[in-house]
Amino acid sequence: MSRRVIAIDGPAASGKSTTARQVAGRLRFVHVNSGLFYRAITWAAQRHGWIGEASRLCKGVAALDIEPEVRDGILSVRVAGQTPGAVLQGREVSRDVSAVSAYGFVRDRVLSLLRATAEVADIVCDGRDIGSVVFPGATLKIFLVADVKERARRRLLDFGGALSDVAIREEAARLEARDRADSTRERAPLRRAADAIEIDTTEMAPGDVVQRIVDLAAERGIEARTG
Repeated sequence: MSRRVIAIDGPAASGKSTTARQVAGRLRFVHVNSGLFYRAITWAAQRHGWIGEASRLCKGVAALDIEPEVRDGILSVRVAGQTPGAVLQGREVSRDVSAVSAYGFVRDRVLSLLRATAEVADIVCDGRDIGSVVFPGATLKIFLVADVKERARRRLLDFGGALSDVAIREEAARLEARDRADSTRERAPLRRAADAIEIDTTEMAPGDVVQRIVDLAAERGIEARTG
């Protein structure tokens, strides 16, 4: 790792991606959402019928053409010449991404792509094992948490869903199931790195979370890039 890395980890809907994108904008770093790579692979696996077929998935991932693209400090992913875009954040991909990302060969492919990106740019990278596995030497490590009902509310807002008590309970249950899957998987489970700073965002405004991280970065000598 030859550039500066800010690692932001946490469970689903804790605000990682939004926060990381805004921190990257403030510092003029490149925002790298590690989940995009996993979602891109999941999207390809669904299209090719690899889900639930470990052998076919392994061969498919090995041959899959994945190309990161950086525009205006934000990372996008091309898969076999296509840019899936917003579909990667949809419920269909979300349904299978945890299972796909649990495979070691998938994680190895994504890890190499993430580390290659950090060789050529200062990055703010968000995910679930960025500070603990992908970039253990990151300049600054953050672990975001929030109450599961608040995370459910945010996820429903993101998807344009109704904010009824029933909908929030159902979404909270889905998030808790995702948390269990991510935290108990054998390889690179969701966990806070020993030297990560935990920030509870439950009652914080998004801008306050961003400012807190920018301040922590400044304490470590990380200032906004110039030029």
